[in-house]
Amino acid sequence: MSAITRWDPFREMDELQGRLSTLFGRAPVRKEGERQEALRVAEWAPLVDITEDPKEYLVKAELPEVKKDEIKIGVQNDVLVISGERKYEKEEKDKKYHRIERAYGSFSRSFTIPEDADPEKVSAEFKEGVLHVHLPKSDRAKPKSITVKVS
Repeated sequence: MSAITRWDPFREMDELQGRLSTLFGRAPVRKEGERQEALRVAEWAPLVDITEDPKEYLVKAELPEVKKDEIKIGVQNDVLVISGERKYEKEEKDKKYHRIERAYGSFSRSFTIPEDADPEKVSAEFKEGVLHVHLPKSDRAKPKSITVKVS
């Protein structure tokens, strides 16, 4: 006779959450009291914020421990591409590593440039591990006021 197994819907939800976390490149969530840890580190891609004001779009990318020389920014066919590499630090023989969670290697992020941005005037600055890419709005996109004379 076969054993009866109790169905636990929460266990299945936890498994689904772990699979989705892996799919989106995050370490699986560990429940309180669980001793097993996630050992997998996903490919690295910098986190990005994109904001807009009346003058420009601003793309801010977190690039900790990436050298300025390792970053490439390009615009082609109305697509902004930010790429580069974060190199792995040399292992020292007298150091004992207990955990390495930060990801290293090449990365590339692409963003479609809005129609009202001017791809010819893109500029960038890099300070304190944050890249600021400025996409000024074109003159034709700026609202113009027209005075209407009433007779």
